[in-house]
Amino acid sequence: MVNWGILATGKIARSFARDLALVPDARVVAVGSRSAGSATAFATEFDVPRAHASYEALVADEEVEVVYVASPHALHLAHVRLALEAGKHVLCEKPVALDRADAEEMIALATERGLFFMEAMWMATHPVVREVARRLRAGELGTPRHLHAELGFVVDADPDDRMLDPALGASALLDMGIYPLTLAHLALGEAEELTGVAALSDRGIDLDCAVTGRYPGGALATMTASMTSWSGRSGRIATDRGLVELEPPFHHPARAVFHPIDGDPVTIEGEEPVIGAGYGNEIVEVGRCLAAGLLESPLVPHAQTLTLMAQMDDLRRQLGVTFPG
Repeated sequence: MVNWGILATGKIARSFARDLALVPDARVVAVGSRSAGSATAFATEFDVPRAHASYEALVADEEVEVVYVASPHALHLAHVRLALEAGKHVLCEKPVALDRADAEEMIALATERGLFFMEAMWMATHPVVREVARRLRAGELGTPRHLHAELGFVVDADPDDRMLDPALGASALLDMGIYPLTLAHLALGEAEELTGVAALSDRGIDLDCAVTGRYPGGALATMTASMTSWSGRSGRIATDRGLVELEPPFHHPARAVFHPIDGDPVTIEGEEPVIGAGYGNEIVEVGRCLAAGLLESPLVPHAQTLTLMAQMDDLRRQLGVTFPG
């Protein structure tokens, strides 16, 4: 049994807690918030034994083994540091930081303390996505030549909401674009060149962005992210033998289908069941790694996290997006 503490009580923390309840060998023993009211309400909703009125109290809870950091990503470095310095393993929501330098600091501190650290890129632990990537690497679906992935929805929020406030790391690229970039990384390998364009808000954040990429072997990718429009949330990979379609939404598909040019469609499902909305699978992966004494996950390795952060750093420079400080 792995004892979890949840740091912050927003929408993503609630989704995570719902899926964690479906994992037999995991339980939430404590939740922490900046306010007693928020922590108590969360604890009541999800039957959590202890509600802490500060993050400091949460990480000091002796029963907590792993802290799930669910705060806005501009605050991740401070909160990850807090948990690691308290001797807790950490699963940190994506994007793990605002830039690669912050991510490097987190990983270095975790390594120094001998603690497990993983970015909560749940798509990389999703059974269907993993199976598609495995079959592509094995050559079973042909040689990939082009990938397209899009993720967008209309953000209707107050200006001080984390999705729109530059001080909290607001960015369509960081919030949504990280998924197409990760899919391309998993399916095609490490990008050799990325070029981006964006439409910026009057506060200088990217509301919409489009990225083109060149990958090993000459494979190409086109990727979009939007906070102003509803996309089809599709993911497709064209190979020299046919087309792979991940059932929308591509970042947590129920299944994928390979349409060979010379045969019948083939349904692709994972070797393991999808747990809940998919967060359950990353929870299982954390438990598996802890049981094996690992400090990083082979499904979401530190090098992958750093590579994707570096890609987004470069793209933000191209887009002209900066954050306070």
